[in-house]
This record gives sequence, structure tokens and C-alpha cells, in this order.
Amino acid sequence: MPRVISALIQTAIFIAALAPCMFATARADEPAGQPKWPHIRIDEAQAADAGIKKLSSRRLVLYTDLPLDAEVRGLPGVFDQAFTQWCRYFHVDEAEHADWRVTAFIMKDKARFVKTGLLPPDLPPFLHGYTRHDTLWVYEQPSEYYRRHLLLHEGTHSFMFTIFGGCGPTWYMEGIAELLGTHRLRDGRLTLNYMPANRDEVPEWGRIRIVKDAVAAHRPMSVAGIVGYSGAAYLKTEPYAWSWALVALLDRHPQYRDRFRQLYKAIPQRQVTEQFLKLFQPDWRELNEQWQVYIAGMEYGCDIPRTAIDFALGQAMTSQDAAVKVAAAAGWQNSGLRLEAGASYRLTASGRYQVAKTTKIWWCEPGGVSIRYYRGRPLGILLAAVRPDVAADDAPSPLLQPTVVGLGATLLPPQSGTLFLKINHSVGELDDNAGELKVEIRQQAEK
Repeated sequence: MPRVISALIQTAIFIAALAPCMFATARADEPAGQPKWPHIRIDEAQAADAGIKKLSSRRLVLYTDLPLDAEVRGLPGVFDQAFTQWCRYFHVDEAEHADWRVTAFIMKDKARFVKTGLLPPDLPPFLHGYTRHDTLWVYEQPSEYYRRHLLLHEGTHSFMFTIFGGCGPTWYMEGIAELLGTHRLRDGRLTLNYMPANRDEVPEWGRIRIVKDAVAAHRPMSVAGIVGYSGAAYLKTEPYAWSWALVALLDRHPQYRDRFRQLYKAIPQRQVTEQFLKLFQPDWRELNEQWQVYIAGMEYGCDIPRTAIDFALGQAMTSQDAAVKVAAAAGWQNSGLRLEAGASYRLTASGRYQVAKTTKIWWCEPGGVSIRYYRGRPLGILLAAVRPDVAADDAPSPLLQPTVVGLGATLLPPQSGTLFLKINHSVGELDDNAGELKVEIRQQAEK
């Protein structure tokens, strides 16, 4: 077992032992069993006199001091749609929870809610929102989107508290709430677990910007670092961004999705982190390398399935020449070929493929298009990297420092490994790419 995994397991056991006090500063994680939290006594007349209005739907009772415009009036209906999608995501029979309902407070003037007893003094400090079993509190936000996001984020916590008896460790609890709180509302129809196509869809959310800024400043978080976050860390915004990024990768990646979506079953036993480490131990190195590539290329609209990396070891070339095809609509692709250290290989690329479609198709050849650059290189230009057969668990991925091939280049691998290829393109704009190019690999004779 790799040393990092062993250390993580010991850390997880230690964190689990401290959980009742450690997480109290960020969120009261109720033990499995019957609810023990006191319900708030709501004096409807007093609340109304204080300017607090009440809205109701099947799944939500909402108290707020916000003006009752169309957006605010629509929140209970949005919450009802979310309940159905939470049930679907966690394989819960909605019919078995006909009476499920949450009380929520969205607060513009905090003092009104303190005065009326609707914001209890025993709640711990919280940044934007807080959940206690079937009751949640959200401060007003500068955008309608982010207000809804927080209501859905806290609603996810309430769903998990009431259905599963808890939400799991903080990295998972907040990551899942961010995943299922990130949404699209179009023509009154709600979609949870949504990857935003651009920042205009999610004003004030900022999770992708936080990750990109940290990577640019050479301060990336590791998988182990995120899993090891304390509950107190979530009194700042950055851990929410990192937890969302990790959970989004695990939830959408075709090789990780099924394993990740089993973890909620371990909530009652408080074994989520231990189960996570056990399930991912066989390909821990690959997960960490996929993570490095993912956060380095983080963009709005990030298409995780298209950029999932096949880390299978390549096979030795059976002759001096070989040829492979590279799809324009995918990320790093395994050539299936193993290149030997110290040998010289000439790569020659050809073909014509689509790298965008606006008012017309943008055609491209392996040398790229100079009309637009991405990360300092022509859009669509061919890139290559050789991934060593053996590397340390925490070693930087060679896919982060590729060789520009273009129409042709010579590779001199310092270590034997598998050849990977891709075109230079944003992971958020692969959906309108099409076609492929051909890459010929020729081992050159020693001089």
C-alpha cells in the first residue's frame, strides 16, 4: 500500500474520532438516529409584524424579509423540483417520504431574525448558510443565482441529514452540496449537478475562478489535502471550491463515477473517507495524475468524460514504424505505444479537423490555427508527452509539460514510457470539435 494512502487512512481515523467537536464550528453533524435538535417556535404574527413573509410549497416553508418578486416567489417550487432530483441521485424512493419538508430562512436583515427568535443564538458562526436537520438559514446574496445555489446547497445537507442521519465527513458533505447546488434554471425547469458553461450563468459563484487562480499562483490543492480539510476550514470560501472540484471529477469521470456514487451508503457507519480510500487505493497514482491535469486545465464547461485519461501502459513497437489516430474532440489520448529511453522517435502529423463552429466551421491542420491562441500556443496544434512507466505518487505529471509536435517533431524520451497525444484546446470547448488527425511514429536509427 503506498505510504500516502496509509497516512491518509490514519488521518481519517483520527479525524473521525474528533468529528463531534472538530466539525461543530462549521456544521452540527447529527448522529444517525432520531432527531435531537430543538425545533424553532415560530410566532407567525410577530414574524409578519417584523416584515418577514411566509411562502410554502409541498417540500419547503420559507420565511424571508426579501421583497416577494417573481424570483423569490418561485423558490419553493424550485426546491420541490430539487427534492425529486436528490431522491433520484441517491436512489431514494420519493413515495416513501411524502411528508418530507424543510423550513428555511433567507435573511437580508439579520437583526429581524434575531429579534423574532428565528436565528437562534446557539448556532455556530457560518459564512453564507447553515443547516440543522430539517431547518436551514441563508444570508441574502448579491445575485439571484447564488441565492438559489445556497438554498439548494443547504437543502442538500438537510436532505442527507433527514434521510441518512448525517452528511459524512466535511470534504464529502460540502463537495456533494456544492455539486448538487450548482444548477441551471431555464424556463422554470431545474437541473442539478450542472457544469456551468460560462461565468455569466453562475454570477457570484466563483468556484472555477478560485481553482484557476490558485493553480496560476502555484498553490494547487492535492486530493489528500482536500480529504484532510478540517471542518473549521469551511469558514472560508476556498475549501468549497476545492471540494466541488474534486467531487465533480469523481462524479463525472467514467472510471470513478460508480465507485464514488457508492460512498453515501457509508454515511450511517461514518466510514465515508475510509471507504473512499479503500475503493481508490488500486489506482491512487492515476487519480492524482488525472487530478493534476484536470485542475491545470480547469475551465467553464469542462467536459470531464471527454478528458478522462486512459493510463494503460503502452506496448513496445513491433517495427520501426507505427501510426495512430488522434481525435480532435478529446483530451489526452493513449497511443498504446511504449517509447524507449534513449531512443529517438520522429513524429509526423497530417489531417484536417474541426476545432470550432461559429458562423462557419474552423478547419485546422496539426500545425494549428494562428487566428486564435490557447495558453500561448496556436489553437489545435498537436502536442505530445511520454508518461514514464514508474513515477512517484506525487510526481508532477509529464502531461503538464508537453512537447509541441505540430506537423512534425523529434522525441528523445529521458525515461521509457507511454506516448500520449492531444491537440491544444480548451477542455470547455471540445463539444464543437470533430474529426481526427493521423500521427506516424518512426524510430530513428542510432548514429
